[in-house]
Amino acid sequence: MDTPLQRIDDPADQRIAGFVSIRERDLTGRQGLFIAEGTVVLRMLAAAHKAGGGIAAEAILLLENRVDGLRGLLCEFPKEVPVYVASAAVFDAIAGFNMHRGVLALGRRAGVPSMDTLIGGLGPRSLVLAACGISNHDNMGSMFRNAAAFGVDAILFDETCCDPMYRKAIRVSVGSVLSVPYSREGSIEAMLAKLQGEGFVIWGLSPRGATELGDIAPAPRTALLMGTEGEGLPQSILSSIRTARIRQRPGLDSLNVATATGIALHQVATINGLV
Repeated sequence: MDTPLQRIDDPADQRIAGFVSIRERDLTGRQGLFIAEGTVVLRMLAAAHKAGGGIAAEAILLLENRVDGLRGLLCEFPKEVPVYVASAAVFDAIAGFNMHRGVLALGRRAGVPSMDTLIGGLGPRSLVLAACGISNHDNMGSMFRNAAAFGVDAILFDETCCDPMYRKAIRVSVGSVLSVPYSREGSIEAMLAKLQGEGFVIWGLSPRGATELGDIAPAPRTALLMGTEGEGLPQSILSSIRTARIRQRPGLDSLNVATATGIALHQVATINGLV
């Protein structure tokens, strides 16, 4: 490891100001900064930094007993990225709660591509996940994890969705937020119009869907559309696109949106030969 470790003994040390009280003070929206938490996400951050797609590591903060096990991974970062080390008491005081993982990184995202740019860069065979009104960061992170697992080329969120760069969403996604391209802007209507104009076959998932999920036909360009937690997709949207349902036992209204996304993406990816 080329980068020398810098010891932190005071939680008020200005060098680690970006890591202070991360539970209450998520950094999303503050000059493009975000928090990456855990070894797996740190590895994804290193890969994203190397790829040069606008994501870069700013600093790393480690619990002192985690250093030896992470020396190889730390070598993946440029030597200019400072690595700070603290005892458990100081580390927890910095974070604002008991951080047993002991691995944090401060990252910067230069920006998110526009919907037009993202869709315009997709190939003739593409799978897109689209969503409106996703407000739960656990669901957001799980949707990214599912998307990465089943070969989604891009995720499109409307402006009412929560920010994927929130710390918890990144953690739940196991870093997939840093690897799967996405945009977050505009209305769901504008999104659908753009997808239809680019030749995508759009399937909206709903318990009231007209087609069994297993009966969806393969298509070179497919977009799977998910709605908000609880209410799902509005009827005005469902009436304008193809709709599919996941067969399940009676008595339960619907599946969690993240679970439903995983099931549906597996089916769509399978019929299109992506997995």
